[in-house]
Amino acid sequence: MLRIKRVPTIVSNYQKDEAEEAAPRSGGCGRNCLNKCCIQGAKLPLYAFKKVNQTESEKGLLGHETKEPPVEFLDSLLLGEWEDRAQRGLFRYDVTACETKVIPGEYGFVAQLNEGRHLKKRPTEFRVDKVLQPFDGSKFNFTKVGQEEVLFQFEASEDGEVQFLPNAPVSVENAPSVVAINVSPIEYGHVLLIPRILECLPQRIDHESLLLALHMAVEAGNPYFRLGYNSLGAFATINHLHFQAYYLAVPFPIEKAPTKLITASAGGVKISELSNYPVRGLVFEGGNALQDLSNTVSDACICLQDNNIPYNVLISDCGKRVFLLPQCYAEKQALGEVSSELLDTQVNPAVWEISGHMVLKRKKDYEEASEENAWRLLAVVSLSEERFQEVNALIFEAIACAGNVNEDIAGSSHGEADDKPQSHVEVDVIKKSSCPAMVSGTQECFVLQ
Repeated sequence: MLRIKRVPTIVSNYQKDEAEEAAPRSGGCGRNCLNKCCIQGAKLPLYAFKKVNQTESEKGLLGHETKEPPVEFLDSLLLGEWEDRAQRGLFRYDVTACETKVIPGEYGFVAQLNEGRHLKKRPTEFRVDKVLQPFDGSKFNFTKVGQEEVLFQFEASEDGEVQFLPNAPVSVENAPSVVAINVSPIEYGHVLLIPRILECLPQRIDHESLLLALHMAVEAGNPYFRLGYNSLGAFATINHLHFQAYYLAVPFPIEKAPTKLITASAGGVKISELSNYPVRGLVFEGGNALQDLSNTVSDACICLQDNNIPYNVLISDCGKRVFLLPQCYAEKQALGEVSSELLDTQVNPAVWEISGHMVLKRKKDYEEASEENAWRLLAVVSLSEERFQEVNALIFEAIACAGNVNEDIAGSSHGEADDKPQSHVEVDVIKKSSCPAMVSGTQECFVLQ
């Protein structure tokens, strides 16, 4: 079996002669946290990215002309700072010591043995039957983590050029977005992107937060660095808005799956359906501008949230492709529809598992890992074909309300796909010119407890 080789990284030049300056200050709660009690007067590194306005079809998102950045975003800054925190002992375990392999087969599922991670992670502190829940400051949230866990602030540049400040004041009034380590990592460079952290937003995607995540993918400029999102009910464990991201130098199985083009938005975003993959989902790509891609995906996510449908998102290919994956594993689990064999694995199929990176808790499961076993687990995650088409109808209606979609229906766009015709309800929604209000119904994915 293939073994994954991790790429050595360059330790950042910014790690830190200022370390002594970052010593805890007097006052606050004494934990040097990110809450307003301690953040006043704090200084953290700031990476200001250049907004990408055009998605050039030939050059892609990374083809825009720009000056040489003051610091290499992925290798030197993000991964370099991540390694610095590892050297300081801020992680709960050494994820680089976990066994990892590519499973033989057509798709190349990736298996990792991470024994005990579920015992070291923070427990879920909210209901799993509601996708939208209010933020609760009494529960764990990211304002309670120490400032030493933050790698840098991540904001749009005010003058249109990339900037890096190794010691920038934190603006409490402007609620900065930050990149912090995941102290229970599942892979090398595992970080959290926390939009507008001091606004204490619940775990729900909006247009601004998804655009920020896409900008991070563009800035990394490496197809092996992906961002993911889990909604409540789809194995998010903290109800404080955040995306996850990490570096893994192999293709994800979901990225290899063929797709069938359904339609395109008015902004040039192509919308396809996954084909011959165990989890049904949609793929969004392209667009006349990054904002078009962001708006289309955001509209779809907001639709799912409003209809209480749990979902996962994978941002792939340097921000050029986004996978949207509604799921009902927790519902099936609550209804007793998941076999004891699968439950015994203790695998929670969140965005990374659905994408094909299987994080296994038991050595037995790791040693017996096969493409067949991975497929069997993920098939339980997926909506049925009928239910998926009902959800698609809601999504296309929401996108049409926001800006209308083109009526042209095309064939497959990635690899070979089945020539299965679209459902009548889906085509009808695409052709609608009016936008009746969405109502919850059989599309809801409740977990009964």
